[in-house]
Parts: sequence; C-alpha cells; structure tokens
Amino acid sequence: MESARVAPDRWKSVSLSARIGGKRVGIQYCVESQKEIKLAVPEVFNTIEQTALSTWLRESTSVFGFYFILLFHTFGMALVVGASAVVDLRVLGIASALPLKPLKRLFAIMWVGLAINVTTGLFLLTAYPTKALTNPDFYVKLTFIGLAVFTMRRMNIQVFADTSLSEMAMIAKGKTMAAWSLVFWIGAVSAGRLLSETSKYILYGHLWGS
Repeated sequence: MESARVAPDRWKSVSLSARIGGKRVGIQYCVESQKEIKLAVPEVFNTIEQTALSTWLRESTSVFGFYFILLFHTFGMALVVGASAVVDLRVLGIASALPLKPLKRLFAIMWVGLAINVTTGLFLLTAYPTKALTNPDFYVKLTFIGLAVFTMRRMNIQVFADTSLSEMAMIAKGKTMAAWSLVFWIGAVSAGRLLSETSKYILYGHLWGS
C-alpha cells in the first residue's frame, strides 16, 4: 500500500494509546499544525514590539495612549495640509480678493503641524513597526510627504521670502509649485487612508485579521 505524503511544515504527528482488553493499542495520525509565521524582515521589528514603550502604546487603556497620539497625528496633518492648501489655492487664483503676501504667516503653522506629525508618527511607528514597514503603501506615503515638504519649503524661499516680487510676479513664479504641492498632499493623504486597507501584518508573526 502506498503511504501518504504530508508537508512537514503544515502537519505534525500525534500518537495516542489506550488499553483494550488488557492490551495497549497505539494510534498515530497527522494533524494540521499552526506554524509560526516567519517573515523575511529584520528581527529588530520584533525587538521594538517587545519594548515597554511599544507594548504600552498598543495595550494601554490610558487616555494618553494610542488613540490620543493618533488624534494628534490627524490634528498635525490638518494643520500642515490645510495651511498649505490655502496658500496653494490662493496662488492658483482661488479667492483672488485675498491679499497674497500676508499668507506668509501660514508657513509657521505648516512647520508646527509637520513637527506634530513627525513626533506622533514616530510613536505610532514604534507601536506597530512590522505593520508599517512591511507595507509598500507606507513608503508611498512618505515619498509624497517628502515631495510636498520640499515643494512647500521651495515656495516659501523662492516666492514668499523675496520681498521684491509683486503679487502678480509671486503668482507667476509659484503657480507650478502650488499645483504640484496640491498633488503631493492629496497623494500623501490618500496613501495614509489606504494604510489599514493594504497592511498584511499587524505584528511580527501575526497576519492582519488572524
């Protein structure tokens, strides 16, 4: 009789024995086992998740825990994206009655919002490093943010910091940058929204939804 083949990584052998009629009878069979998921990612992700800070961020019931940080992360994003959008739309001709040069003050709000975003983002990353760093969408989001911040800084220096420019000259010089800035921020927000939909792992060795 031909013996059945089983995949050693999915199945394990289980032996049972019982005494029947004064004789011990043994039975051996295979059952499917749940093998620990091994990721092709650095072990440092697991090390971070085992730290006291990471565990506290995920599991704490404190009002200052994970969702408090997530709230401030959203608040920081609203500041930087909202202020940037106001400047971009004004440069593109929306609300043309609004003076352009005084909007330079909004760049300070953008930098505050970005600082909040970076700080809270590091805490969120510490809570779920495997979830974020194994997701390609996370890197798409970072790329869009980097491009948006670069454009924001360039517009501040080349358009608003040059006091010799008239309002019409500021618009002419900044229109292309304003359009790209909106594209980059929309891309960053969209990628951020898709993070939870595209994540494969929740923690090291744990599939999303398992």
